[in-house]
This record gives sequence, C-alpha cells and structure tokens, in this order.
Amino acid sequence: MTSPAPNTPATGLAPSTVDPLRGQVLAALAQHRIATTGQLRQMLRPAGTRQLLSRVLNRLRSEGLVACSELPHANRTRTKAWYLTREGSRLTRDLPVLRGRPPYTVASPAAASLKIPHTLAVVRAHLAFAADARQRGDEHGPHDWTPEVAHHLGDGQRLIADALMHYSLARPDGGSTKLRAFIEIDRTTMSSERMASKLIEYARFHRYQPTPAGRRTPAPSLEGPAWMRWYPLYPRILFILTGATRRTLNNRTTDLRSMADIHPAVTDLARHTPLAAAILEDLEQHGPAAPLWTPLTGTPEPRPWTDL
Repeated sequence: MTSPAPNTPATGLAPSTVDPLRGQVLAALAQHRIATTGQLRQMLRPAGTRQLLSRVLNRLRSEGLVACSELPHANRTRTKAWYLTREGSRLTRDLPVLRGRPPYTVASPAAASLKIPHTLAVVRAHLAFAADARQRGDEHGPHDWTPEVAHHLGDGQRLIADALMHYSLARPDGGSTKLRAFIEIDRTTMSSERMASKLIEYARFHRYQPTPAGRRTPAPSLEGPAWMRWYPLYPRILFILTGATRRTLNNRTTDLRSMADIHPAVTDLARHTPLAAAILEDLEQHGPAAPLWTPLTGTPEPRPWTDL
C-alpha cells in the first residue's frame, strides 16, 4: 500500500543524459504498478509511436528491470502488461519523484495476473484525465496520480483509495486552482451494496481523530481531524464505473445516491465535499470535463467534475 502523498506532488523525473525515456518508463511503472505498452505511450509520449516504447521496454526487460504478462484478446492481438522486477523496484526507490513512497514489487507472473485487470482500469482513468488536461491547458501528469493511498481509521482499520488525484485547473486570469480527489474504480466485481459502503469509510476518515497514547477515547485535537495533516481541503470523492451494461452501471450509481441519502455520516460528509459517479467509457470518449458526473446528493443532473 502507499502512504499518503505530499500535498504538492512532483510532476517530473530528473532527466537522464543517456536516455530520458528509459528513466521515465521506470518511474511510471514504479508509480502506477502495471501498465500496457499503449498506456505507457499515452502517458509519456502521446505523440510518439508504439514502437518507440516497445524498444525501451524490451531493452529494460533484457536488463532484468521489467517483466511482462501477455493479455488474451479475442482478436488475437498481443498486448503486454509491464511491471517492475525486484531489481527494477530497488533501482527506482530513491528517485526524487517517488520519495516517501515505499517500493512496490509484483512478486510473480501469477501475482501480476490477479492484479492486472483492476490496475489497468485505474490507469485508464488516469489517462482520461491526463488527455483532458493536455487539451484544456490544465496540469495533470503521471506523478499526479498515486494508486492505493491508505489512511488509518482507528481500531486497526484503514481506508484504501484506489487512487489519489492531484489536478491543477487553469483559470482565465493565468492562475490555477488545485483540486484533489479520491478515486474509486468499480468494475462490478463486488456487490453494489459493498461498493456503496466505501462511502462510509470515507465518512469515517472525515471524522477520525487519533486517540492519544494513554487515553481510551479520542480527545478533541487542536489540529482537527486526521485528514487535515495531509490535505488543505478534504478531497472530493469520484466513483468511476465500468465492466457492465449501462443499465447496471446506472443502477449502481443509484445505490451510491441511496447510501448518501440514508446514512447520516455520509450525508454529513456530502455537506463538506463533492461526491459523484461517472462511467469510465464515457470519460474516455468525451473527457472527464464533460457533463458526465452524477452527483450523489441533490439533483441527479450530470455535470463536469470541476463543477460539483
């Protein structure tokens, strides 16, 4: 799991005089865990060719720094999902852009196969925001998206977000607005009720204050709730749905709205931070800035995520 990221994310990797792309690929895989050749191209060289990334990746594999698994496809095309080896993870752990984040290693191809579907869906969501940012003149790069950010909830429990997103929204006056969001990717692999219950965990984190040593119950803290140690404002919460028919995904959005309506803690959370849901394929087709996000409270009329 990844510890909470600093409030000001790094947006670049120290250039290499030998091969800048080589270092960027290693850093991207250290950050995002697993990605396909096509995803790495979109992430690092959107105007480049697939062959360019393939050459770099194959060279890194020959050096023992990355490995890959081939994904089955009905049209028999060969898609490779890449990840760092133990040696690759060791090499990247001291990169400035990854400072403060523990190294992540995929133990084996069998372990990779279990993680690939969900991890690639998380990367797809990041790429939709990144493409939108390039088109709009905003800022959102590969290291502005941190997977599996964990926060303590007390009693040995933790909240684990699928990702934490940092996004700088360009303003007409030349300045920028810094936005943050917890991202939850739902591939319809769990029950709708269990998926919606994730909102309760976010509500608990919003209220959580650690219990000082020697006390049995939490005491009011002059510093406020624990989340204020990491964020100037509580991040908005965005559910991104995929893996089923539109009707099923719309029903799951309705279940999220029901949870926000009936659970007192979630209702209170919604008064302090925006909550919304959208369909991943819509984000990829139209861009996340389009009016695709259904708020989980109030009127269900879709709107841009920046206008929630």
